[in-house]
Amino acid sequence: MKFQLFSFVRILLYPFALIYGAIVWLRNRLYDTGFSSSVSFSIPVITVGNLSVGGTGKTPHVEYLIRLLQYRFNVATMSRGYKRRTQGFLMANENTNALKIGDEPMQYHMKFPEIAVSVAEERMTGIPYLIQSRPDTEVILLDDAFQHRSVKAGMNILITDYSRPFYSDYILPYGRLREGRSAYKRADIIIVSKCPQQLTQQEADTIRVHINPLPDQHLFFSTIRYEKPYDFFTNEVVALEEKHVVLVCCIARPEPLVSHVEGISKGVHVLSYPDHHYFVSKDMEEIKAAYGNWNVTDKVIVTTEKDAARLHLHKDKLKDWGIQIVVLPIAVEILLGKGSAFDQLVTRYTEKALAEHNGLSDLDSMDISFDEVE
Repeated sequence: MKFQLFSFVRILLYPFALIYGAIVWLRNRLYDTGFSSSVSFSIPVITVGNLSVGGTGKTPHVEYLIRLLQYRFNVATMSRGYKRRTQGFLMANENTNALKIGDEPMQYHMKFPEIAVSVAEERMTGIPYLIQSRPDTEVILLDDAFQHRSVKAGMNILITDYSRPFYSDYILPYGRLREGRSAYKRADIIIVSKCPQQLTQQEADTIRVHINPLPDQHLFFSTIRYEKPYDFFTNEVVALEEKHVVLVCCIARPEPLVSHVEGISKGVHVLSYPDHHYFVSKDMEEIKAAYGNWNVTDKVIVTTEKDAARLHLHKDKLKDWGIQIVVLPIAVEILLGKGSAFDQLVTRYTEKALAEHNGLSDLDSMDISFDEVE
């Protein structure tokens, strides 16, 4: 009965999807024909985004790029700052919190305090402010900006979820796509994220057939790897084995996280909230009560890094609880032995774009295209 009702509601939404799709198509057409202009910048700009709403794993992929580039170039990130309580361009500083810049930029700022982290709704106007604030910036990572076509990025990275690929989805509100499937053609690199760690080449080849990448596009497959948990207050490594876990999470798809924690702990009690949820007093009391009422030993509260960025707003209260809170980080791994090829694509693009920006005379020796790296 519920399935039939869901199907009926989707059918009612179909005409709205047609209207929305036509509007998005027209907008893209205006950019494609040059009627609407895109702004280019002299320094390298890399966009990381997706076609669908919901969690495809953009944040850990941005972190992968930060780790890849930060020791060779002065890296800056720019996000819109989803659900922040401020407007306009802002740079992260020592007084920054998630309310000011959003949880994901706050996560970048906490993990990589040496890089420039910024937010702006309009990247086209935000990037000049960023360069003015940090003139030593050498490469900008635009988070969730694949649809932000007013900026012409030098490299576009499109991420699609293994379990919900864009080629099997439909445009909003009938499906989850922000724009039509054909928009994948704007990408230089396509990453199928959240794949099983044991993804086979045969499975990858099947997905490649469905995506049908253009000759100049590169397709990669990535998986999420859970790293060592650490204490919320001290950053010391914590072992979750033999622990009972109150898992607090506000992410789009908590099922893989829950499954992982169940596999390494003695037991899990899950408190799940909507994605990007800001904890209020009622939530804090619920978390404390769930911990206090669970009649087991060796209890800890575990949360994700993105949720920890918002829990920091209640850091003093959490200290008063005297309860151990553990943060479980994740990282991206490129599968099928293609990690080096991906790294080369990104670093060579950055080197070449910087060389052009700096007016180096030996550009010919660096003149590579994306399709040279295999």
